[in-house]
Amino acid sequence: MDLITKQSIGLAKDGNRRELARLLSSIESGAKLEIESSTPWVLGVTGPPGVGKSTLIGAMIEEWIDRGERVAVLAVDPSSPRSGGALLADRMRMSSADSSGSVFVRSLATRNHPGGLVPFLDPMINLLGSCGWSRIIIETVGGGQSEIRIVAFADRVMLVDGPDRGDIIQAEKAGILELADLVVINKSDLPNALNASNSIKNSFNYSDKDDEKLVLMTSALNNDGISELINHIEELEVDNKRNSLRFKERLLSAWDYLLLSNPSLSEILLDLESGKINLDEALKRL
Repeated sequence: MDLITKQSIGLAKDGNRRELARLLSSIESGAKLEIESSTPWVLGVTGPPGVGKSTLIGAMIEEWIDRGERVAVLAVDPSSPRSGGALLADRMRMSSADSSGSVFVRSLATRNHPGGLVPFLDPMINLLGSCGWSRIIIETVGGGQSEIRIVAFADRVMLVDGPDRGDIIQAEKAGILELADLVVINKSDLPNALNASNSIKNSFNYSDKDDEKLVLMTSALNNDGISELINHIEELEVDNKRNSLRFKERLLSAWDYLLLSNPSLSEILLDLESGKINLDEALKRL
């Protein structure tokens, strides 16, 4: 590693946000940084679009700041079809929280990566942990069965939904509900929120598994239930039973990345389309 990079890492650890942002961009571009391993505290936040994940995270950040924590957020946004960059929607909704020196928010583009999460999240998290960020949050784009990939990078998973029970049913089908450590019904001030909460609790009661998942209600706009939510999250114990699944998802994420970044991919796809090769031959070439 060159001297400039070492100096940049040192500056980032000393609190230089510009250097930290530059190092994260380097990782996103494929650079390999030699950073000592850390054991960061990571929360994954997932759930369907429109349930107020970003607003809820903003309220949680303010509570954590009041408790003396330093919070970093990696907000995975949909990619722009033109530039391929992040659309920054989540960052705009967290603008008030991001004004604090104890908060760092970085938007990441999915780059149409399967699962919406890219493999360089791991070194980014390690860098943030090494730089003293005590609470690291990954917010996913939401939706789809591939959302289970959040377990590859977060040792705590929070599923957020709104008063509409239909989205939770989709989460059950995708397996996200089973993997979540706790479920939060946001927008508790709206009608049907209590029914949605009770419905989820009943689904756990009918489950064959001995599941003691928490189901909480919050209103991020009214700041209701936020302190209680943080208390429960802080008390969560890391589920080591997920280790096998965690490494499986990391491997799949890295494998997908290698496939999509293969320089021969476009040529192989054209040959497949024209009928010059079949799928087995394409796999051999890859």
